Formats: sequence, C-alpha cells, structure tokens
Amino acid sequence: MKLSKLTFAIATVLTASVTTSAFAMVLYVDNKTKQLYTEAGPGRQILGSFEQVQEGIPAKSGGEVSELRGKIELQDNQIKALEEHAKAGEEEGVVEIKKDGGIEFKSRDGNFKMAINGRMQVDSQSNVNQDLPGSGGGAANNPLGSGYAAGAAGMPATLNNGVALRRGRLGVEGTFFKNTDYKFEYDFTRGNGLNAGGVTDAYIKQNFSKPFSIKFGAFKEPFSMEEATSNRYTTFIERNMAVNTFVDNLNTYKMGIGANYAEERWQAATSLQTEGVGGYNAYGNNALTGSTGSAINANGGVNRNGGGGDTSWEANARVGGMPWMESKTKFLHIGTSGSYININNNYKADGSYSNGGVIFANGLGGNVDRTSILNTSNLTSGNKGVGLQAKYLTRYGAESALVYGPFSAQGEYIQTDVSGTGYHNESLSGYYGYMTYFLTGESRNYKSSTGAWDRIKPTRNFDMKGGWGAWEIATGYDAINLNDGVIKGGRASTAKLGVNWYLNPHVRVMANYVHALDINTGTPTAVSTANKSFNNADLDIIETRIQLDW
Repeated sequence: MKLSKLTFAIATVLTASVTTSAFAMVLYVDNKTKQLYTEAGPGRQILGSFEQVQEGIPAKSGGEVSELRGKIELQDNQIKALEEHAKAGEEEGVVEIKKDGGIEFKSRDGNFKMAINGRMQVDSQSNVNQDLPGSGGGAANNPLGSGYAAGAAGMPATLNNGVALRRGRLGVEGTFFKNTDYKFEYDFTRGNGLNAGGVTDAYIKQNFSKPFSIKFGAFKEPFSMEEATSNRYTTFIERNMAVNTFVDNLNTYKMGIGANYAEERWQAATSLQTEGVGGYNAYGNNALTGSTGSAINANGGVNRNGGGGDTSWEANARVGGMPWMESKTKFLHIGTSGSYININNNYKADGSYSNGGVIFANGLGGNVDRTSILNTSNLTSGNKGVGLQAKYLTRYGAESALVYGPFSAQGEYIQTDVSGTGYHNESLSGYYGYMTYFLTGESRNYKSSTGAWDRIKPTRNFDMKGGWGAWEIATGYDAINLNDGVIKGGRASTAKLGVNWYLNPHVRVMANYVHALDINTGTPTAVSTANKSFNNADLDIIETRIQLDW
C-alpha cells in the first residue's frame, strides 16, 4: 500500500515535468571532425544551449529555460523527500500481524504491542457407575423413587451426565513503551450480570528491570504450581481437589498489588490482595442445588456501599526454582507457598449473623456436574461471640516437579488452618501426585518467569500426510480431608487416568477417567442428607474436553 502511494506521488511529479512543450539541450562540436555531441569530451567545444522547436510552437527564451531547469530541480527534491518519508514510515509506524501464537499487532520499534487472546473449552461428563449405599437411610421414603436421597428436599443424589461450555474467554494484552504491560480478560461462563461479572485478569504491570516487576489490579494469587499453570496447559481436565478447594474456588482473581522477581532458574512472587467489591463475590453455595466450590463472603454479593462491611484481605507469597537443571528437558523444580487470609464476617445490630464467612466445598473432579460432594458448610454461624466465627486462615503449600525428556512427575501438598471463635487451628489438607509420558517424544514446557507449565508444541502437527501431533498419557492420585475438630466436611480420594492429544499448539483433545477410592461424608454434622448419600459411594466418571486457545 505504501509503495503504490509513493509510486503515484512520483508519477505526479514526473507528469508535471513533461507537460512543457519544449526540450532544451547543450551541444558540443568536435574541432577536427565537426560532428555534434550532447556530452562534453576531449577536443570538443561547446556551442551553446538549443531547443527543439515543434512546428507551430515558438522556441523558449533563455530565461524560460532557466526557469524550467529550476522546476525540475525542485521536483527532484520533492521525490527524494517522498522516498525518505516512506522509509521512515516503514521503520517506525508500520503495524504487522503475527499469527504464530495468536493475533498480535505491534510497531516495528517495539514500543507498542497488542494481542487478542481467547479460549474455548467444550466438556462432557458421563457417570458410568454410581453405587450410592449411603442414600440417606432409605430412598424408598422419597416419593421420587430410587436414586434420590431421603429428606433431601426432592433433589437427586446422583451426578448428571451432560455437555457444557466450561470456559469461554476473550481478552487483550500488550505493552506500552516496552516497560508497561497490561491485560484484560473476560470469561463469559463466569459472569452473573453484576458489576465485574466474569472478569478474570485485569491488571497493569510495570517492568522496572528484566527480572523485577510490580502489577496492580485483578490477578491470580501467587500460590501453588498447579494454580500458577493456566487451565489451558494442565495435564488433567480439572485441577486436583486440594488446589480447587483451597485456592481456585476462593476466587483466585483478587484485587490488589503484586511483585514478581524471576531469573532463569528461580522466581519469587508476593501479593497483598482483597476481594473485589461487588457482584463477582456473590456465591450461594448450597449442596442441594448442585453448586460447588469454596467461597469467601459466601453469602455475599454485597459491597461496602451496600452495608456489607469491609472485605477480606490476604497476603500471599510463593518461591520456586530449579536446584538441578541439565537442560530445558531435564530438570527438577521445587517450591513453597504461604498465605494469611483475614475473613469478612458481618453481623446485624442485634448481634445476629448477617453474611460473610467462608465455605470449603468441592466435588471429585467432575467438569460438568460439579456437585459439592464434600462441604464444610459456612464456618461462621450463630450470634456474635456465641456461635462459630472463622476469623482468619493460614495456608501452606509445598510443590515439586521433575522433567526427564518425555517423562514428567508432579506433586503438591496444601494445608489450610482455620482460627477464630470456637476454632483451635483446625487443619484441612490435601495432596496429589501424578506422572505423564509423551508417546511422541515431546517434553513438558516450563515457563521460568512464573514457575509453571507452558504451551506444548508438537514435533509435527497433525495433518493428513502422516503428522500425528503430540500424544500424552497420565496417571495420578488425588486426596483431600475436610474433617478436623469441629469441622466435618468429609474426605475423599480418587485415582485418575488421562490421555491428551495435541493436534497443534492451539488445539487439544482430552479424555479422563476418574475412580473414587474413598468417600466419607457420613459424619453427624455433614451439611445435608444429599452429602451423606455419597458416603462410601462407588463412582466412576469419564470426562472429555475439546479445547481451542490462542
């Protein structure tokens, strides 16, 4: 496009130069041969300037010839200016589109960048076995018949089969003047129509040097390796139970300030964050309605302007690194995390409980029916000073991962201690471990700036000419215990198998098989009959996911 404009401009200048009707030239004569020449040379004498005169057109005077020469010189200068301007535009102002890894716009000098990101995850769940011996003491007492828990308000005790859009996100991210980064992302499956709705990341980050940066806004808590890994790159379809319950389901995208320092072989991150004020804290967790997940300000959805009081706040830190690194495909990662969370509890003028508190709840890794089989109920209840009041949480985590060519292994332990009125540092905990192997020879990709996993790039993308993409198999064990002291949320453990097919770096097909090894929800203080109905249940779940991201 620039070339055509420049060509047009030059053509315009040249056209103006040839509209004159006469052409002047300087002639020379050879002193010996008396031949005429248009160029100077040995033995040649200048005769003067002459013009070709067409019939009917008068010859130009010497003054007119000089004027014409001046115009030609001016036009030559204009052409040079146009060429220099076009060259400057190519060096500074051109925008290019990068299709490798997404759509990116950037200036050639690198001062400005903007990329469009997004993801779509289509999931399915099939519950191939649901033997529920603890169905509330007799399903015959339920007018809805078998498969429904007695006294559970007519709600089914079994898990449902189905297909769902697990995530649908769209966002932009980029850079201003090389040192200031930004990101804004919206998940259309999270929005509840109030205030922030489905906003996930929404921050501004200032890079003070290559290893050190500070960011402001909404971003993930720096806690846990699996949580630091994007759900686009996790090995299994759902994160393991301890990470989901103690980190992800508390709404890990919180508002605040964070700092990050990352070298090639180690990184450290810390943050001071609070609940976002408004709609995306609303959480009506209820085991009978099939909702799942932990929540702070669980009965919330109110902000300070609405009389909800101050929001919770927390301090987090995570440190990790590679004590052994032979290459990018042979290394050991270890890390640790810590967190202090102040819980928001609100009471009415008469001292009765209003809202706030915290709930820890989760399923068994289901990705469509996410019924909270394990559920602590709200840890704050009753009148102020008399009932239970969870005031703060302390979280601890340890993580490790090994990569050795196509083989990798990963494990984490997370503990959450509850303190407050009626509590004596009750400890809830969970852990997991799994192994993976790439049948096609690839290796897991490690991102040193975050101490987490990154995109897998197949050695050869899938095509109809012999390309198979990348194939990965995985197996793991997952356990969580929400029982301690006065807290009776249940415990569970599962075994998992997974197969991942990476058609190319941006399309992945996943299949998981989850088998319940142990489910214990039969304690007297279990949240509901629906939770009790899963006690000692024998469950087998098959999950699939088709994922596209850019």
